[in-house]
Amino acid sequence: MQGKLSGMTQSIREAFRLQAQYCKAAGSAQTAEIVAALGDILDHKTRTGARILDWAGDPIVDALPLRIAGGLHALARSGKEDLLTRYYTVRDLEAHPVLRQVIEKWDDWLYPWLDGPPQTNEVARAGALWPAMLEIARRFGPDMEWIEIGTSAGLNLNMDRFGYRLGETVSGDGLSAVQISPKWTEESPVPAAVNVCDRVGIDLNPLDPTDPAIVDRMLAYIWPDQPERMARAEAAIRVAQANPPPIVKGDATALLAPLLAERQAEGRTRVIFHSVVLQYFPADARAKVRNLIEVAGARADAARPLAWLSMEFPDKVTEADITLRCWPGDGASELLARAHPHGAWVNWGA
Repeated sequence: MQGKLSGMTQSIREAFRLQAQYCKAAGSAQTAEIVAALGDILDHKTRTGARILDWAGDPIVDALPLRIAGGLHALARSGKEDLLTRYYTVRDLEAHPVLRQVIEKWDDWLYPWLDGPPQTNEVARAGALWPAMLEIARRFGPDMEWIEIGTSAGLNLNMDRFGYRLGETVSGDGLSAVQISPKWTEESPVPAAVNVCDRVGIDLNPLDPTDPAIVDRMLAYIWPDQPERMARAEAAIRVAQANPPPIVKGDATALLAPLLAERQAEGRTRVIFHSVVLQYFPADARAKVRNLIEVAGARADAARPLAWLSMEFPDKVTEADITLRCWPGDGASELLARAHPHGAWVNWGA
């Protein structure tokens, strides 16, 4: 038994090192340093360390390293622990001794951060989702109603209130405080008018962007050495505070059925979308979501089309596939693009 437990601990440490590589590749050297150091120093002397090292699920799929990284960033932002705040801001301290001391001192404070996966509300992902909305509008017309699965605080439910430069295509609200311009490769998307007639988000744990404590939590999941992401999120939060997106709390497998059963107005395209969400669903729940959408797709017609837009990782977390399925028709999956997990680049037409 001891050998088995030792093997589990080693696999957790390896997952932290792998996550560190992903963070570095995604442009956050500091988060990579933190996660790698955690993989070295965690032990069973603290509740937090023991819970991490004895984790029963897949630590990468469950985003385990990023859960504790979010907690540490939140603690640093709070100013409660001067040593940690200095490490994050001045960056003149070594990670290993700082993190070891902080986890021992703030064990009970950090422990609850392991309860759920990060809710990053990554606004730049709209740079990959919006051009797909343009494609849907080009095919079916401008009028849409949106259903977002795993909406969190619903920041991307307001993506029509952002401005975009997508290659040579300028779209959206040019006066918005949120301007998104990913590094673009291949052809620019075809411009189209988009009119969002209705929108709703679904989330097990929706976040209220008007609550300062919740806003602090949201911002803690953003990597500390990426100030552009932070500024963009803060701007999108202000947009959400002015335009609160309607969000329903609950399980998507239970809530999708009644939403899809309600017939949309003639001339509107119903769009179901999600970004980096399905990996957190059990396999049977993913299958149920797919079945619910396919059944709704079979009912779709030219007057009431259905589109399913997905930004998910097919096999690795260094890039996401942007796929689209549309009905009426055969609902075949189309790969529209590949994108950076935080939307920094989009390879359109990949």
